[in-house]
This record gives sequence, structure tokens and C-alpha cells, in this order.
Amino acid sequence: MTDPVYRTILLFDIEQYGSRDDVEQAFLRRVLYDVVDTTLRTADVDETARLRADRGDSVMELIDTAVPVPNLVKTLLTETPALLHNKNRLLADSARMRLRIVLSSGYVAVDELDGWVGSDLNHAVRLLDSDPLRDALKQREADCVLCVSDGIYKGVVRHGPLGVRPEEFHRSTVETKEGPTVAWVHGEPATHGSPEAASGTAAPDPEAAAPRHNDTRIKGDQYGQTGGTLHGGQHFDFTGRARDERR
Repeated sequence: MTDPVYRTILLFDIEQYGSRDDVEQAFLRRVLYDVVDTTLRTADVDETARLRADRGDSVMELIDTAVPVPNLVKTLLTETPALLHNKNRLLADSARMRLRIVLSSGYVAVDELDGWVGSDLNHAVRLLDSDPLRDALKQREADCVLCVSDGIYKGVVRHGPLGVRPEEFHRSTVETKEGPTVAWVHGEPATHGSPEAASGTAAPDPEAAAPRHNDTRIKGDQYGQTGGTLHGGQHFDFTGRARDERR
């Protein structure tokens, strides 16, 4: 297994993927790849600076930390929704693709089976599967919803880089087996969840100089091991070098 390397973690997951038939799932996967690739090109992420894992209904990307995170956040808030809208407006409602998106960061290693290993990755996947993010997408007309980890919020979002408004994010607390973890969901809080969320009562972030935000408590899903696939025929060796493994 490689040594863990710090990376930006970007996850995309298709809503209600399992309810579609095989033909629809194959179509949605092609659309998902196109949206992810276009998003990252727009954010100036070179193919050699990213490693992809495919989970069927979702795509995970590990991105080199040389890629500026503020540009990623802005692209996810502006270009990605526009891409989805342009694709969905030509489709029937039954074929519409909606996405949950998580932007996080942390240490990830690659094992001898090309699987990704790391508690920081586990944390990001729990955010992707969390009720606050699922509820936010269900209760909105938008085609996608973005959640950022507490580290991304405090290190980038709350400082208000160009094109990013921190007041548009609300704070949610996800309960896991390791204890509660904080996430920040873009847009208005969902009304389903804690009494605070339903009543609109604000819950301040004790460590960040930011406006008061709603707090939602839920139970998160347990995350298991996932396998990684090679992007563009290259294996990223987590030392900044990519080696060609095309056959």
C-alpha cells in the first residue's frame, strides 16, 4: 500500500440511480462522466493531476493540491449547474439527472488492489450519503446540490473568494459511529430533520467568523471499501508522477 497523500476529494452521486433500468443507467453514466470531465476542465484541472474511481452510480476524484480549491468551489456553484440544466432541459422528466456533490480533502492511500483507503475518504462518502444532503436535493428544483466539509468551509468558503458567498451555506451536523461531524450545504436548509431546521432556528459555528446558520442532526451511513479505476489510461502514483498503463 502506498503512503497516504493529501488530496482534494470530489464526489458526485446520481439521485435515484437504482430505480432506473439498465438502458437509463448506462445513459446517466455517460452524462455523469461528461459533466465531471467538463467541470474539471473548466476548473483548470489537468488530467495528470487527478485520479478517478467509479462506483457505478457515482464518481470519485482525487485532485492534486496544486489545483486551487477556490476555483473548484466557484466552478461547482456556477458551471456544473449550468451543464446539468443544458442537458436536462432536452430530456423527459423520467430521464433527468440530479446530483449530490461533496468537496472535501484529506489523506488517501492506494492499496495493492488499487483500492482507496483512508478515514478522510470515509468521512467524505458519509457526507455524500447523509440525510441533510439527500433532503436538500429532494426539496429543491435545482439539478444539483453542493456540500463542503468543515475544513473546506473554514479554509476557503468562509473567506468569500471571488464568486463564492459564504452566507449561502448552512451548517449541518452528521452523526457517525466516530461521533458528530460538521458539513456545510449550499442553499436553504431542508425542512426535514431537527426541530432547529424545521423552525429555522440558527446554530452558530463556534470556530468560524461567519453568520449564524441552521443545524441539522442525522445519522450517517457506514462506508465500505471501494475500488479505484485508472483515468485516461494512467495510474497516479500519489507522488505527483503518472505512469502509462495502457494495454
